[in-house]
Amino acid sequence: MTTETASGIRPFRIDVPEDRLADLRSRLAATRWPDELPGVGWSRGVPSAYLRELAGRWLTSYDWRVHEAALNAHPQYQAAVEGQNVHFLHVRSAEPGATPLVLLHGWPGSAADFLDVIGPLTDPRAHGADPARAFHLVIPSLPGFGFSTPLAGPGMDAARTAAVLGGLMSRLGYGRYGVHGYDTGSWIAPQMAAQHPERVIGVHVNAMITFPVGEDGEFDGLTDADRRRWQALQDADDSYLQCNSKRPQTVAYALTDSPVGQLAWIAERFTELADPAGGASGAGIDPDRLLTTATLYWLTGTAASSAQIYYEEMTAKAWSGGTGGEGGGWDAAPARGTVPTAVLLSARDVTVRRWAERDHRVTRWTELDRGGHFLAMEAPAALVADLRAFFGGLR
Repeated sequence: MTTETASGIRPFRIDVPEDRLADLRSRLAATRWPDELPGVGWSRGVPSAYLRELAGRWLTSYDWRVHEAALNAHPQYQAAVEGQNVHFLHVRSAEPGATPLVLLHGWPGSAADFLDVIGPLTDPRAHGADPARAFHLVIPSLPGFGFSTPLAGPGMDAARTAAVLGGLMSRLGYGRYGVHGYDTGSWIAPQMAAQHPERVIGVHVNAMITFPVGEDGEFDGLTDADRRRWQALQDADDSYLQCNSKRPQTVAYALTDSPVGQLAWIAERFTELADPAGGASGAGIDPDRLLTTATLYWLTGTAASSAQIYYEEMTAKAWSGGTGGEGGGWDAAPARGTVPTAVLLSARDVTVRRWAERDHRVTRWTELDRGGHFLAMEAPAALVADLRAFFGGLR
């Protein structure tokens, strides 16, 4: 196997200069807070009381160095692949025959989303599980996210991102591997399989979004559960989606200049998409994990570049307008995937099974009664169990 320091792959360690952290604290302390209408709660955006409390924690008690060290506890690298700088964690298992597995985050997320599953997946023996179900993990920061910057240019959609990450796996010497992704990662993972079906042994996704494509009868006979999921998707707050997909650069000026603005933009997603929705810490997500996410976006200045994939997929392509009504969605169904695919649904997911099976070769379908959008942080044991079961069956 190619050594990781060869082929342009260079070791990487996060080491944020102290003056950058001092600048963050100074900006937090000098926040200019807006007025808000009384009694409206979350109905018009993030409430001031909630955000003031969270920002106060960021300023006074959150310790970036602790979370920086947690990331640095795992081997990290950077490489230029097809013109794009890619940052990634590469954690190899000690178990012989471990399955290589790529873990892909979403927005707003980062490679840090998967910290709680690294140990159980790479060292099942130490966690009371079958050592034959071990994985070598490659956990990239998606292009434009975190330390995978700068973005190489326009056109970095799911397909091009998949090509970059497929190239990374080749650079690492992996001839066969699995891919897991959630949210944005659930767009990219199937693309990796479509581009290299001979190399990707299986695709595992959660927080997958499925859409109608305007075919006759595609709503006929949907189960009650699928109709509820489709209605939930139509009812969901899509303000962030509209901004990211249509004007990703404009909103980024505010987010890049104000840490509280960046925090509000991220915290709203965590509180609305976690299970249960709302709560001072984003339900089952540790508030410090939320703050780590916000800190990574702030320190890397990636508010604009991380949103570009929404523009590439929804504005630069054939999107027929919004999620509302039975006509919104893609103009045509994509070519159906051929690689075995597992779909894991949390209690808050909105994936419609018929449309998922239309687009993918779904061989495993699992529904949980808990968890939300961020399963790796909310219900890591459930995610680990499903990954082991699915990929164990493919070996």
